[in-house]
Amino acid sequence: MAMVLQANDAREWCYRGEGAVNLVLAYSGEHPDFVGKVLRVQKVPRNGSQRENGHPGLTELECRMWKEFKELVSAPTKEMAEYCFVQHVMCSLLGSKNVDAGIHIPVTREFLETVDNNVLSQRPSWRVDAAMVNPLCDSVLLISDHSIFPRGALKKDFCISVEIKPKCGFLPLSEFIASENSIKRSVTRFKMHQALKLHQGKISEISAYDPLDLFSGSSDRVHKAIKGLFNTPQNNFRVFLNGSLILGGLGGNADATSCEVGETFENALKCVIQAVDGQRTQCFLDLVSKTIFSSGLLNKVLEVQKFDNADIEGAIHAYYNVISQPCAVCNKRSAEDQLSERYSSLHSISNDESMKIVRNYLIAATAKDLSMMISFRPREDGSVESPYSMVSLESTNQSFDYKAYFIDLDLKPLERMEYYYKLDQQIVGCYVQMVKSTQQLSHIE
Repeated sequence: MAMVLQANDAREWCYRGEGAVNLVLAYSGEHPDFVGKVLRVQKVPRNGSQRENGHPGLTELECRMWKEFKELVSAPTKEMAEYCFVQHVMCSLLGSKNVDAGIHIPVTREFLETVDNNVLSQRPSWRVDAAMVNPLCDSVLLISDHSIFPRGALKKDFCISVEIKPKCGFLPLSEFIASENSIKRSVTRFKMHQALKLHQGKISEISAYDPLDLFSGSSDRVHKAIKGLFNTPQNNFRVFLNGSLILGGLGGNADATSCEVGETFENALKCVIQAVDGQRTQCFLDLVSKTIFSSGLLNKVLEVQKFDNADIEGAIHAYYNVISQPCAVCNKRSAEDQLSERYSSLHSISNDESMKIVRNYLIAATAKDLSMMISFRPREDGSVESPYSMVSLESTNQSFDYKAYFIDLDLKPLERMEYYYKLDQQIVGCYVQMVKSTQQLSHIE
């Protein structure tokens, strides 16, 4: 695709949402190359320096760590490195059928600046304060809009899509977890992080969702997980009707689904779910649960998440080996610490072994932070053979085509390892303190 997006093209791209790293824009124009597509546009922290064009995709250490992937190592820019990571690492691990690597298209600085200005009023204020569109990027990622189906002969087709952030689906068993953090072996990272977010005022209530239910392989538990996500969507659950958001937050949290929001959602389902009033939402949640359970979509995700078998408490030691610096974690722990011998063993392994531990941790981090987009379209009786998978909803006697893709497969930079360790300690510390406070209150009462 030779086209370069200019400033006057920005009006045809509307705000769809955003994460910590990228802004997502949906196309609203008529150009055949862009209909049914979205753009992922890189952001940059407002309090940080903007990155110049031509900046190497990977640092020298990252090139050594990813040396098995020649295309990734040779990427000339960070944008191309991100693309190569999805195409050559995540596609092979999660399956190319469910991963869309997209293509990079060139853009002008004026396009990026106009986009930034156009979407300002639609972005959550805390996202605006934290980051802006990076005007120094020379390309953006164009991918299919997985909240809709490609336009077909039936103009009255309705499509409903759900976007789910599953988060980490297992409890760590690593021998490197310190005794004071042993609660990690019995309480999910998600649940503990909820306590920290509540303490920080980022959420107003604890989510009812448990990732272990979603990854359990039990139909009842999967349904419980989907119900929990619906009740407290936060930034983990969003629903689109024909590409337009009808449940969840665009770029921020939607803490709880109120009665009013629930009624609006129930009414919005009329054109897709053939059930009586008051039953459509339940039928939709059944449809999502059945699809996740029967498709086995999360099996590969869990496999990749479990690449992290050392936990950050082990991987951080391998990281200091990789960067050839004294271990800041060991320096803070006493020599008599019961884990000091195990940590010492980590510092005696080869550089290649250290790099493998860190690389696997970063791959797992991507799998723990990805999103899953599942789109449904009612299948008419007697319709021609479809290229899509099919799922039946017995309660409404309907059949649906569905397609599923994993998105937000961002390459995690090596330099984030120290941040991941500090965040982990903060999450566990806050949760342990909350448990202690709760126990003290119960004794007083």
